[in-house]
Amino acid sequence: MPLPTPDHEALTAVAAGYGLGLSPDEVAEFAPVVTGLLASWDAVAELYEAETPAAPERPWTRPDPADNPYHAWYVTTSITEASSGPLAGRTVAVKDNTAVAGVPMTNGSTTIEGFVPSTDATIVRRLLDAGATVAGKAVCEDLCFAGASITASTGDVENPWDTTRSAGGSSSGSAALVAAGVVDMATGGDQGGSIRMPAANCGLVGHKPTWGLVPYTGAFPIEFTVDHVGPMTRTVSDAALMLSVIAGRDGHDPRQPADLRVQDYLGALDGGAQGLRVGVLREGFGLPESEPETDDAVRTAIGALADAGMTVSEVSVPWHLHGPRIWDVIATEGATSQMIDTYGYGLNWKGLYDPEVMDHYGSRWTEDGSRFPDTVKLVLLAGKYGLNATHGRHYAMARNLAPKLAAAYDAALADVDLLVMPTVPMRATVRPGRDARPPELLARALEMLANTSPFDVTGHPACSVPAPLADGLPVGMMLVGRQFDDATVLRAAHAYEHAVGGFPTPAPATAAV
Repeated sequence: MPLPTPDHEALTAVAAGYGLGLSPDEVAEFAPVVTGLLASWDAVAELYEAETPAAPERPWTRPDPADNPYHAWYVTTSITEASSGPLAGRTVAVKDNTAVAGVPMTNGSTTIEGFVPSTDATIVRRLLDAGATVAGKAVCEDLCFAGASITASTGDVENPWDTTRSAGGSSSGSAALVAAGVVDMATGGDQGGSIRMPAANCGLVGHKPTWGLVPYTGAFPIEFTVDHVGPMTRTVSDAALMLSVIAGRDGHDPRQPADLRVQDYLGALDGGAQGLRVGVLREGFGLPESEPETDDAVRTAIGALADAGMTVSEVSVPWHLHGPRIWDVIATEGATSQMIDTYGYGLNWKGLYDPEVMDHYGSRWTEDGSRFPDTVKLVLLAGKYGLNATHGRHYAMARNLAPKLAAAYDAALADVDLLVMPTVPMRATVRPGRDARPPELLARALEMLANTSPFDVTGHPACSVPAPLADGLPVGMMLVGRQFDDATVLRAAHAYEHAVGGFPTPAPATAAV
């Protein structure tokens, strides 16, 4: 569709917005030059549309509530495109921030409702090529900006262990479906802990890969420097298998190093963990929001690491306590600029964009900003204020501090092979009602980020595995490794899983089949 020719009123509004000081006559003088320049917009659109494939015809269904355990599905489908491969016969739920061509995507939000992508995300394409069956799109939190399952436009996702409690977020539906045994595995996204936090709440394995190991292409972005996608599974071997399928360069994601090498993550599990050195991160315990039951369960799990042949010692990284503050600035100002003001994808980076979703989403949210959830309203109030007040200075300072934070972890990881701590400081909390006021809702949505968010800033691989249950509820233990050494993280997690005899699952009375 041709770009509308701007009239005098439209150009006057632009000039006033930038304070250009143009008189009406000067605006009129610029007008024909502006119109001539904008002819290139139409030429680019014509070229692009000639190259864009049509969305494939793929059947999908919005399930009835009775067929939607834990309110975790957005839509269901059954897409199989290869009869053989490492994932043949395995079912996968795809987080609804990630494109499956021909299947609706909302990213948990009414601001994206109605959008249907025309191409598969890279990880979806790789899963299908490996023989997996995509069973549907799993509900995620609204624009993926919540750590509890209380903001999705389709309603709360319930935790299979206790349906009154949060399944975690933002990969809430993915966690509930895997925990309940509805699917074999799921994809998750992680900008502040959104793979690991729901994995901890639901008793799963959730692996946030090293930043750049897995291409983000085709997943809806929040902030370029903290965007990750990865596997959510019931066993470590399944996480390693899935990572082996989805990792590696795709040529479209500039997050990925040119010399990226993918390890044999599944094969590495056979190496055992004898002699691995584990550092118990002192600053990850005893936080103001920590539950003693959570800390105790993780310390019990650490004893199993020693039983598996690992050497355990305590380490200190004082900068870990600064990590959430650095993340706050990057995620808040960065998301305001990229996810909102420049319509998700941002500008000024060389990668594969999705022009259709940018236009669809931008048109919807600019028509009615009240569609945003309270979590995103908080981001905008703080983020836009900060950007207006200091013109990106604080974002720049936070990004300049990120290497020092990474170096602090690297210094500890020079003496040990892994860091260990609770994934989140508390067990899954009871979900507030949908009529909860912003202070309560925001507290429940953001209270659990302290240990997970720093590793989105630094990009270190981090895997949550189940610690012993505490009063019948799951607890997560997080293992963190060196950059691009995901294999060692998974090897240690697998040895731990073997040492404890496997991970518990929800009781049959609550687990849907």
